[in-house]
Amino acid sequence: MDTSRLLLLIFMVMTTCECAESAERRCYNSTPESYNLIEGEPFYFVPFAVESLDEKFTWFRNNNDDEIENITSDENENVHHHGGALFLLNPVLKDSGFYTARENSSSGKCYNYYVTFRVFKKEFKFNSELLFGKIRNSDGNKKVPCPSTIGHFCEMLNGTFSWNKDSKPLEDQHEKDLWINNATKDNEGIYTCMCTWTHNGMEYTSSASRWLKHIDQRFHSDIEIISPADKEQLAEEGVGIKLTCSVHCGTNVEANCKASWHIDGVSPHQIAGYNETMKPVDQSPSKITISTAILTIDKVSAQDFNSKFVCRGDGMYTRRNVTLTLKPRESIIPLVVGGVCVLFFCVLAAVLVKCFAIDLALFFRPCFPLSRCDKDGRMFDAYVVYQMQSVDKVTEDALCQFVAKVLPSVLEEKCGYRLFIHGRDDVPGEDRLELVEDRMKQSRRLMVILTPDSESESPDQHPISPQNPLIGGFDWQVGLHHALLQREMSVILIQLGDEGPQGYAHLPAGLQHLILKSAPIRWHEDSRGAAAWNSRFWKRVRYLMPATPAKRCPQSAII
Repeated sequence: MDTSRLLLLIFMVMTTCECAESAERRCYNSTPESYNLIEGEPFYFVPFAVESLDEKFTWFRNNNDDEIENITSDENENVHHHGGALFLLNPVLKDSGFYTARENSSSGKCYNYYVTFRVFKKEFKFNSELLFGKIRNSDGNKKVPCPSTIGHFCEMLNGTFSWNKDSKPLEDQHEKDLWINNATKDNEGIYTCMCTWTHNGMEYTSSASRWLKHIDQRFHSDIEIISPADKEQLAEEGVGIKLTCSVHCGTNVEANCKASWHIDGVSPHQIAGYNETMKPVDQSPSKITISTAILTIDKVSAQDFNSKFVCRGDGMYTRRNVTLTLKPRESIIPLVVGGVCVLFFCVLAAVLVKCFAIDLALFFRPCFPLSRCDKDGRMFDAYVVYQMQSVDKVTEDALCQFVAKVLPSVLEEKCGYRLFIHGRDDVPGEDRLELVEDRMKQSRRLMVILTPDSESESPDQHPISPQNPLIGGFDWQVGLHHALLQREMSVILIQLGDEGPQGYAHLPAGLQHLILKSAPIRWHEDSRGAAAWNSRFWKRVRYLMPATPAKRCPQSAII
């Protein structure tokens, strides 16, 4: 291709683009329209600005995925157009969207028309978004016009009008406008204008509803200032504040009732840092009309304490003003500091009591020796049960050392308690079963010494019998009966060292239940001060023991 032909081709393309842009500029855009439709109710739409339906129209629909879909002119389709008129014969939810019509008039001009349809389900027919303008007046005879969306195209299609009230048909009402003479409260409700029209040999019915509210007789009274009730209000410099102006104007006169604020004769909207909001309120069922204006001051300044804030009420015939001044509020910093200090000391006291509750209980026990004495006639303060099965040599030696030496040396010799320990306090020749039952009844506490399960031996290797003081034996069965069933004695759990790799799974179910309710007290022989009677371990044990040892109670208390 030579140079002259290439230049000619470029010139022709540029000329075509300029012509296309010129043609596009001749298209005029109309004001977008929007309609809410009811699922299943046919709708007929003609753009407001269309002058003739006989021009050449092309309809499009913009889907949610931004795809443009051509609207057919086939009258058998649910959604189709006839020139500039768009028919939605059976709207469904998916028909909601943005529609565009382009008119290419015979004069060479181009027009774009836009409309948005929102299709609602049938059960939302009387939803506020689908109801047209409300009719609210106190006229004796009320006019209920058919909403324009139905009334206009019903006349264009030569349709027939009918009316419903609260879904019930009204007889002999076939005009575009419905008149209600001598209206009362009983005439309130939702009125539906229905149009029956024919298209392509088929009959369709469209409807639109509006709400009618009957307003009682209006009564204008002299303006009464409800708020502010005082002439002064406390405020703090640098802190925001809201001032309320409420006025009473009468009954059903919200259109002629207004409350407003003025600062030194100037409207708050003209001053930076001030914002005023107003709203009339009709208080049902009394129908008393009260208008309220709220003045918001972002930050109170020193100048505000010298200004006059005027609450003004305007009614139909009267006006009334009330002046309010701001007064500096005394600083609350000392009060806040004092409150924080009191709160701090209360929290500190609670923490100290929580941490040293046992120490405090043990400290005050000697002050009430008689009142804390358990008058139950029992001779022993604790019945000691321990475990000798499934333990290694080291654990067995530690258990014997703790039960035979450490436990008696602290609780009996230093604290004055009386313990019953097997092997030491058994009476030779006495029946084992009777001995256990009797000594258990004579004890106030059941002290269980737990050891880790260091071996995986079968229980058959260490048979349980009344002669073996083992956990799970007769001693524990009697103790469990008294502690859980008869609730005659409390249980003190002491763990020697760690519980072992299996935890407490090897223990009887009743003992596991007690462990879940109260964790055992751990004894570590090598811990510092463990043997001292005032160590943390022995304080916890003494706290769980009776307040006063049995041997210190008056003789009348022990049989």
